[in-house]
Amino acid sequence: MYIGRLGNGNNPGDGIYVLLKEIVDNSIDEFAMGYGKEVRINIQMNDVTVRDFGRGIPLDSVVKAVSILNTGGKFDDKVFKKSVGLNGVGTKAVNALSENFYVCSYRDGQSSWARFERGELKESGKGETHEKNGTLVTFTPDKMMFGDYAYNMDFVETMVKNYSYLKKGLTINFNGTPYKSENGLLDLVNENLSDEPLYPPIHLEGEDIEIVLSHCNAYGENIASFVNGQNTRDGGTHLAAYREAIAKTLKDFFKKNYDPSDCRQGIVGAISIQIQEPNFEGQTKTKLGSNYMWEKQFHDESGALKTDIGPTIRSYVNDFVSKNLDNYLRIHKEIVPTIEEKIKSSQQEREEISGIQKKTRERNKRTNVYNPKLRDCRYHFNDKVTEKTQENIDNSSIFITEGDSASGTITKARNANYQAVFSLRGKPLNCYKEGRKKFAENEELNLLVSALGIEDDLENLRYNNIIVATDADDDGMHIRMLVLTFFMKYYPDLIRRGHVHILQTPLFRVRNKKENRYCYSPEEKEKAIAALKTGVEITRFKGLGEISSDEFVHFIGPEMRLDLVKLAEEESIADIMSFYMGDNTLERQNFIRANLRSEEELEDVNI
Repeated sequence: MYIGRLGNGNNPGDGIYVLLKEIVDNSIDEFAMGYGKEVRINIQMNDVTVRDFGRGIPLDSVVKAVSILNTGGKFDDKVFKKSVGLNGVGTKAVNALSENFYVCSYRDGQSSWARFERGELKESGKGETHEKNGTLVTFTPDKMMFGDYAYNMDFVETMVKNYSYLKKGLTINFNGTPYKSENGLLDLVNENLSDEPLYPPIHLEGEDIEIVLSHCNAYGENIASFVNGQNTRDGGTHLAAYREAIAKTLKDFFKKNYDPSDCRQGIVGAISIQIQEPNFEGQTKTKLGSNYMWEKQFHDESGALKTDIGPTIRSYVNDFVSKNLDNYLRIHKEIVPTIEEKIKSSQQEREEISGIQKKTRERNKRTNVYNPKLRDCRYHFNDKVTEKTQENIDNSSIFITEGDSASGTITKARNANYQAVFSLRGKPLNCYKEGRKKFAENEELNLLVSALGIEDDLENLRYNNIIVATDADDDGMHIRMLVLTFFMKYYPDLIRRGHVHILQTPLFRVRNKKENRYCYSPEEKEKAIAALKTGVEITRFKGLGEISSDEFVHFIGPEMRLDLVKLAEEESIADIMSFYMGDNTLERQNFIRANLRSEEELEDVNI
């Protein structure tokens, strides 16, 4: 309920990172209020320690601040006007979900501490100290809840870097390495550019808002967004307003009715805003739902309850961008021709393929979601959302698979409330080797785009999870690569936002007369053989169609194993596609030899 999901650490949205972030957010809020210039984070195995040098928790409130709901200074907006969350839940959730939780507050030579196990207070005390003011928290996420988990240090490092970009002057020391930014979001964009920008990034700062933008020769949009220091990877009101403001401002500046998508094609940038009491969609705070910069209730002279609201986020962002970006372009006239040339180039390409795609799109709109390749879920019906529960929204998924046998198996085994199936016919077009015109002419890829709902804008994505499900053989791996190449080239933000996954399916079934065990690796197979001991029968699965729907239901249910397709901001899409899909170079041959498991390694052993 409070952390969004459990997970084992393979996904940056997994609960163990939410726990870490809840503790660090408190330290960041202290810095934002002017207390402490350093935060230390140390992760060793599964033990996490966070030390800040803020004011420290009031000594008499240490226990209740980390264990009793609706307690803490954040409820007074005079103290924390623009913190990430004001619900007083975060630290309590960390305590409840930790095997061990220790907190110690240092204030003016005195300390107060408490130790908990799975949320239960075990001991506490007070004393004198020579430590500097601040708070120390140490916790270990509970294996009873999270299972066999591990922190991915790359995910944590990205989190730490983002904090440093958003809080200029703050030093965050992570496992002995300091991170500090002097130029805010400008450093974020410059350090993470995967393609050469067409002009130096524009950096604009105002009260409660900071933006950066440039263009490069790439498809899609790559805009990072933040609210009160929180990385809103799923966007929300502020990102939608920023995207709208960029297009509107450029159209007004050039006095031409350019299509908004042409103005934003290839854009790279970031936006950060500060809001009083932000309303996020979900406790994990990855999407902003607020409409106003601030909203307050008060009693007038007669005692009547009134509401006073600030400007809408849309108007605030639009006003800031339109005024400041327009002024910037008038002063830096040397970059104006480059920007307009990029817009015109995008417009020309779009118009060249629009005629090709027109017939396919018209056909898709007429047939609506009755896509001949798509077996939709009840979550969508005639493009109208039904059963719009948070569970169905979060779990809404589409499996992309190949062949009637595999798609039939998944269709029978799926949860039809929120799982859809799209069936490919053989190997899709290799988009790396072909231009956009070929993609526009390809009926199957157009039907896939229509099924996803992203013809006009990624914000219309119909499924939260896009799951590539292919056979565990050479053809299956090749199909997987072709599908990922398509997304990476034309819709990279689907990957950046964490929507694209690879379905893991078992390679083996190990069973005796009493028990079945499904194994995803040779190592798991050997453990299963040792556990079941006698009368063991082993089956090697090579195709999804070989697995019965009765069995398959276990592999796409609550325990479904997914590998998130990750794309770091600094990774060059062109370089990645060239390596995996380009000429068969010696470098790639050596990579394959070093990482390939031979079929012999996967064959059944004799029992």
